[in-house]
Amino acid sequence: MTYNVRYFGHGTRGLAATARSMVAIARAISSLDPLPDLLCLQEVETASLRANLAHPRRSPDETQLSRLMEALHGALTAAGKEDLYEAYYFPAHRYTLTRATNLYTTGLAILAHRDFTIAHHNADRPADITHRHLVRGLKQTRISAHVRFHHRSGDAIDVFNTHLSLPTALAREFWIGKDRMGYGKNQLAEAKKLVDFIDAERASDRFLVVGDFNSQPASLVYQYLTEERGLSDALRAVGSEGGKWSTAGFMNLRMHLDHVFSGPGIEWLDVQDSEPFGARRSRFHGLSDHMPLIARCRVKKHGRAA
Repeated sequence: MTYNVRYFGHGTRGLAATARSMVAIARAISSLDPLPDLLCLQEVETASLRANLAHPRRSPDETQLSRLMEALHGALTAAGKEDLYEAYYFPAHRYTLTRATNLYTTGLAILAHRDFTIAHHNADRPADITHRHLVRGLKQTRISAHVRFHHRSGDAIDVFNTHLSLPTALAREFWIGKDRMGYGKNQLAEAKKLVDFIDAERASDRFLVVGDFNSQPASLVYQYLTEERGLSDALRAVGSEGGKWSTAGFMNLRMHLDHVFSGPGIEWLDVQDSEPFGARRSRFHGLSDHMPLIARCRVKKHGRAA
């Protein structure tokens, strides 16, 4: 599952995180059947004015992710489920007011079911894939989170979670062209850095690449990842019309910006419980300006699926 949770602040239109939004997302996740083995989240904070003004910390070392885990495990218990997750946080950027106070922070998170064995992660030093050009000091850092785990079948699988930049408004093409999301030169540069990092770190062709790519299907970024670098799109692999599937929305605008990709060692089966943005039947409706993508796969072993 990949999900941009908007800092758990959608109820205030992103101005401040709230306990209500966090609990609602935790309950929605806990109601899934089957539960995801892996949850990759984007736009998760540590501690800041935005994260804590309306949802105060109870202790100095409490973070947004630790509060989410408390809410999620509480929701699972209330639903009669004994499942537990290990959480890993990958810090990306922070905007500070003073040395001791953050205006807001950015980061990624990966939650892995506890019956997985984590062999490696880069939470202490996430890969910086930011394309910096003119405004180096102001540019928000973009990263790739990486976790390698051993599945209960014994197979090692690499998972990469990311959140690419928006197309830069400093480029001439942004203002004269009609295609923007996924067409920015800065976005393509970050996609190339992402793939270079994946190729350097993955242990095999059994790997997943998920996140908020801020890129529409058929964009330059999407074409680079799928056609040039050979990643498989879960939605397209199972026969869904990815180009017509909106994963994010702003007012009346609908966009497909989030994706679930894989290497050739993964076979996609279905996207059960995934719903396009705006679908009122979804348990995630109204909880973020994005909708999660949930996909199920098999691991290929020596030409056969396991």
